[in-house]
Amino acid sequence: MKLSVVMPVYNESKTIREIVRRVLDVPIEKELLIVDDGSTDGTRDILRELDGKDGVRVFLQPVNQGKGAAVSVGFQHAEGDVVVVQDADLEYDPNEYPKLLAPIADGHADVVYGSRFLGGGARRVLYFWHTVGNRFLTLASNMFTNLNLTDMETCYKMFRREVVQSMRIESRRFGIEPEITAKVARRGYRIFEVPISYYGRTYEEGKKIGWRDAVSAIWTIVKHSTREAEDPRNVGHVTLARMGKLEPYNRWLADRFRGALGRRVLEIGAGFGNMTRQLLGRELVVASDLDPVALEYLRGAFRDEPEARIASYRFPVSGEQRAEIRALGIDTVVCLNVLEHIEDDAGTLADFFALLPSGGRVVLIVPALARLYGTLDEHLHHFRRYEKEELSEKLHAAGFVVEDCRFLNRLGIIGWYLNGKILRRKVLPSGQLAAFRLALPLLRREETNPPSTGMSLLAVGRKP
Repeated sequence: MKLSVVMPVYNESKTIREIVRRVLDVPIEKELLIVDDGSTDGTRDILRELDGKDGVRVFLQPVNQGKGAAVSVGFQHAEGDVVVVQDADLEYDPNEYPKLLAPIADGHADVVYGSRFLGGGARRVLYFWHTVGNRFLTLASNMFTNLNLTDMETCYKMFRREVVQSMRIESRRFGIEPEITAKVARRGYRIFEVPISYYGRTYEEGKKIGWRDAVSAIWTIVKHSTREAEDPRNVGHVTLARMGKLEPYNRWLADRFRGALGRRVLEIGAGFGNMTRQLLGRELVVASDLDPVALEYLRGAFRDEPEARIASYRFPVSGEQRAEIRALGIDTVVCLNVLEHIEDDAGTLADFFALLPSGGRVVLIVPALARLYGTLDEHLHHFRRYEKEELSEKLHAAGFVVEDCRFLNRLGIIGWYLNGKILRRKVLPSGQLAAFRLALPLLRREETNPPSTGMSLLAVGRKP
């Protein structure tokens, strides 16, 4: 495993050469990414000397922006399998990298924190109130995340590279610690702690964190732990998070096509796994998505499901991916509320047809009725809403025999029209979605009395 060491630096001319030497001396395959955050004490001159030697890469921030900003730059440029944060002030010992790496290398962890409070290593005795502050912030973080960390504020955090490269860091300064903790907790990662030593320094020796950062950390804990989605500006993620709370509706929806499913299913556009959960219990369920954040949520949610596999297939698939899918023996492609996001939907349906064996099926759910297209569709990046005849024709054109094509969710037309056409909202309000639970008995009536119109279309196509 290759390790990427991300080192944020600000005015560390007295320690930078020594910490770089210590990192490079650790007998692990690695790269060292040093991000200078606008130093003014000569640190930059030293870094220019080190850049490009022994796996050292240097990035110079144009102005001082804070630790969070510097670490974010390092994360995005990391090329190793695993990433660790290393301060430049000699407080943390790089010789402990193997200890941090072990739970990830053994396949037990996605994230590892090095704890200064677990014992097992030398620890310099310093400020009482700093210890109180650290313990309080860790307690507050644990209360919101339901973790049992002993040292949330530790610098030593090690991750699989995909964890941090799929994460947008918002905190500019030291709020990065509670922000990352809230996000890894939300994603359901396997988090381990290992004891580390700590050689703390005094303010006279250059320590920078202060009480204002503690206040900021409290606000960061509350802000990130109470959000609906990791990025509240991402309408798709917010919608997926809200729909994830409607498990009875998701189950009802899956029951509408459960009889068309085979034993080996490929789900295209699995998102956060809201419908993937309804597909389990088969020989194989491959949940595919292109969104790096969604892929990380899927890995966290289904790592203990032996029949589940996470993948990322972009259609039209490459020859290598086509061979891989065929080798899996996929007999059903499930594409739920995804086709409308694809510009070349006809080409994608033809690709599904080519992947499936004779007798294989494609199951589609798409938004119905072009006249309903409004701001909700725009912000979800829908290219279209479908008419019933249009969807049937596209399945026929791809080569499928259409076994079923019907409307679903007549009741939803009202809410979609109101919010997307009249109120011109970006996302369905959470209160309305919660109230939707109460309408489930009305939806169940569609099972015996199929609607002549509806908010969605369900179609099943079979390859002859």
